[in-house]
Amino acid sequence: MDVSARAAEPEAQRTLESFGYKQELHRSVATVDLLVYGLVFMVPIAPWAIFGTVYNSAAGMVPLVYVIGLVAMVFTALAYAQMAKSFPLAGSVFSYVGRGIHPNVGFFAGWAILLDYVLVPTLLYVFAAESMIGLFPGTPRWLWAILFVLVNTVINLLGVDSLKMANRAFLAIELVFVVIFVYIAVRAISGGSLPNVGWSTAPIWNPETVSAPLIASALSIAVLSFLGFDGISTLAEESTGKKNPAGKAMVGSLFIVAFLFVLQTWLASLLAGGRESFSDDEAGNAFFELVKAASNTGWMNAFFAVNVLAVGFANAMAAQAATSRLLYSMSRDRQLPSYLSKVSSRQVPMAAILTVSAISVVLVLFFVGQIGLISSLVNFGALFSFCLLHVSVAWYYLVRQKSKNYLLHLVVPALGFVIIAYVLFNADALAKIGGLVWLAIGVVVFIVNRVRGVSTVPAQS
Repeated sequence: MDVSARAAEPEAQRTLESFGYKQELHRSVATVDLLVYGLVFMVPIAPWAIFGTVYNSAAGMVPLVYVIGLVAMVFTALAYAQMAKSFPLAGSVFSYVGRGIHPNVGFFAGWAILLDYVLVPTLLYVFAAESMIGLFPGTPRWLWAILFVLVNTVINLLGVDSLKMANRAFLAIELVFVVIFVYIAVRAISGGSLPNVGWSTAPIWNPETVSAPLIASALSIAVLSFLGFDGISTLAEESTGKKNPAGKAMVGSLFIVAFLFVLQTWLASLLAGGRESFSDDEAGNAFFELVKAASNTGWMNAFFAVNVLAVGFANAMAAQAATSRLLYSMSRDRQLPSYLSKVSSRQVPMAAILTVSAISVVLVLFFVGQIGLISSLVNFGALFSFCLLHVSVAWYYLVRQKSKNYLLHLVVPALGFVIIAYVLFNADALAKIGGLVWLAIGVVVFIVNRVRGVSTVPAQS
């Protein structure tokens, strides 16, 4: 049976075996756990750390940035959902593009997003380690980074059930602090104790300030703020859901986290009291200083500590899980060294998890203090692979499956492609150079595989 015939099977029959694979990973992740995983990966409190920077870039309209981000990224989320429905595999875009267009193209989609997935844990560890220095001055950065790596590695090696419990715990903590912030902010805004602070919709939409260039510049920030929901697709082979659980969780988590982003940044913008901008020295801790002004130093320190833990543990743990599944999938299809597909007795890709940990430790020591550089490279990998994803939706459904659903299979991927391509085109020059170098390395790997007689054709073909 070929790929097209399998795609036409009833959804209830879409077993992993129908794609030519054995069920090796532990299938115990409910749809709600996929949703929790996506929220943890995107970090509901993510705006805290970058609030001041985004405030300056968006002329104080931070909530508008996240509304734009939701509108922009919903097309990509819908594209992911469409491919996850037909190909519920752990390889994410590697599997979607490879089976939707051609295995050779799928290799480069997987290789591109590998740049994102391999560097994301490193970025998070570096950021968290830098933040820990603020809490414990004089301590070595590398020590904190290695501590974060070790804890996350142990939890991931213990199995997906341990990952589920950790995700639930961290999400609960983050949501509790969201509620606390809402209470603090509402009390301060309504109390009239802070100068120039009052209720207003100006942070969401100020017609005197809104302009096309401002929205265009906000688009890049907005799109990149939602990276992470795509990681849900890597747990597809561990899901117990029957009707496209990964697709539902991706779209659902995107809307939930967007609501939380908008709510928090609207209240924080009101606490800013209409100021034009934050200075370079103030921008990094702007949110926490606003919490201090609305409450006290104790709460500011508590919010800062929760932010560090959310990034260094929860977010990085989710990223490590997603990266290991991608490595496992590409290795299983013989595009990466075979040892990466080794599964432990706890039914997790043990070799891939340990490899991600080792790479993170090495890169953390190399990239300490270079958060901007890592961020640029991460963004290129994600955006490039998203572009290929949108092409794969149109090609697979319209050309190969003869779909007549032009809204989901033509309009949605076309709009998604245009948005992502625009952001990629306007990305930092260093990001584009580094990304092209990574793709060039991918070409070498691709050629070496062909010389060795390794085909990109998936197992069932």
